[in-house]
Amino acid sequence: MPNKRYKAEQIVTLLRQIEVGIANGKTTPQVCKEAEITVQTYYRWRKEYGGLKLDQAKRLKELEKENAKLKRVVAELSLEKQVLKDIAGGKLLSPERRRSAVEHAREKHELSERHACRLVNQWRGTQRYLPTQRVDEDALTRDIVTLASQYGRYGYRRITALLRTAGWQVGKDRVQRIWRREGLRVPEKQKPRKRLWFNDGSCVRLRPERANHVWSYDFVSATTYDGRTIRMLTMLDEYTRECLTIRVARRLGSYEVLEALADVMMFRGTPEHIRSDNGPEFLAEDLRKWLAKVGTGTLYIEPGSPWENGYCESFNGKLRDECLNGEIFYSLKEAQIVIEKWRVEYNTRRPHSALGYRPPAPGTFSPQIVALRPPTATCEPPFTSLPDEVVM
Repeated sequence: MPNKRYKAEQIVTLLRQIEVGIANGKTTPQVCKEAEITVQTYYRWRKEYGGLKLDQAKRLKELEKENAKLKRVVAELSLEKQVLKDIAGGKLLSPERRRSAVEHAREKHELSERHACRLVNQWRGTQRYLPTQRVDEDALTRDIVTLASQYGRYGYRRITALLRTAGWQVGKDRVQRIWRREGLRVPEKQKPRKRLWFNDGSCVRLRPERANHVWSYDFVSATTYDGRTIRMLTMLDEYTRECLTIRVARRLGSYEVLEALADVMMFRGTPEHIRSDNGPEFLAEDLRKWLAKVGTGTLYIEPGSPWENGYCESFNGKLRDECLNGEIFYSLKEAQIVIEKWRVEYNTRRPHSALGYRPPAPGTFSPQIVALRPPTATCEPPFTSLPDEVVM
């Protein structure tokens, strides 16, 4: 008997032919032989299609196919659910994690690459991509780890700026990839503060428009190892973001504030305005009269609104986060040296995000001059090259 598949309507037709032959006196084996089927096939067909018409048999076959298709769909959905449960409990955000998930699904659940990639939303080209190891990858990784160890509170963006300053032609995406691979941690962001605008669109504070337009100053407190308090007067130019001085002492009153202002103004000139809170040192009558005589206007923030002095508050936060919280001062002299060293680093090397990741005053200092100046000096000299008589 030829091995061929019969359609439902062909089976019903053959059954009618066999029934007619049996009704005319032929035996079952005879009519089955004439129909080129076995007796067992006839009885199986009669059990399955007996009494059906052509359209009914055709519809039955279609229902069987649909039922088989639904079973396959249910089985695939159940398998996909199990695969997703085994892969991860959360979202797969990076291509590398999706690549690992695809490999796991193929090994454990014997899925095809196409099926596994579709399940985890991975492009097959991305799955087959073989990463190329650059010749400078190890050197770059070492520099990133070194900078991250040296500047523990810097994120990968500032590290990228430092690398570019050092001569690396590298983008932040590559640095971020190595940063994550090495398990380096990005510092937590500060809590957002309120906007400085009224409902009519006017601004609460006078915004700086040029250098020496608006200065701001404030106090920061810390302690030495023996528990005694030290105070720091921080002063910066709001437009250039440059820290003009950090005066460190056990006590600082209005006369010490006046002296620090005078020292800075000798080299930097006189600002048009200076912003501060309502502390007694800044509200002192002698200080206000002196500022009026030199031609500097005073801007006092509203009581209980430190965000109005946002530039100085932001700087104080960086000072505490990057310097004070990581140092133990055994004496006042040590605190003056370490804090002045950090101020020089902040002005000349530390990338500032608001300045396009450039330092506030990269050309203010010469390294030789910095080495020669006293560590507690109040401000930088107005030159960037060594005098003729200084030989290094």
